[in-house]
Amino acid sequence: MNSSWLTLGLIILAGGATALQAPTNAKLMGAVGSPVNAAFISFAVGTLALGIAAAVMQVRPDGAAMRALPAWAWIGGLYGCIFVIAAAWSVPRYGAALTITLMVAGQLIVSLMLDATGAFGVPKQPLSLSKIAGVALVFAGVVLARRG
Repeated sequence: MNSSWLTLGLIILAGGATALQAPTNAKLMGAVGSPVNAAFISFAVGTLALGIAAAVMQVRPDGAAMRALPAWAWIGGLYGCIFVIAAAWSVPRYGAALTITLMVAGQLIVSLMLDATGAFGVPKQPLSLSKIAGVALVFAGVVLARRG
């Protein structure tokens, strides 16, 4: 199999894991009493898994490179917290499909803005009518998923 197709397939599987994360954390929320508690446990488990992976792979951060980072590079986990809390809260109310569709719509809007401006170190990519139409189709999907 072509390695680029394998890579794309792995990215699709990662997206599928995101879809699984939402109902998993929603179920956890029911037991622990709040989406914040569910997110805390989710991140604790993820942190443990990452610690084990780093130890097994024997990877260590470069201290000098870390000190040179801009302040915004340190808050990526905050975005994950927002995502996990929102997913845990919204899946019981709106279902997994609508929740993930809305989240993908939000991701696409911000992604278009990042590509267009080159913000946060993203390589600048021009906006095009086809990209905007693609995002519009996702919003049409939100409307259809909401009606369904």
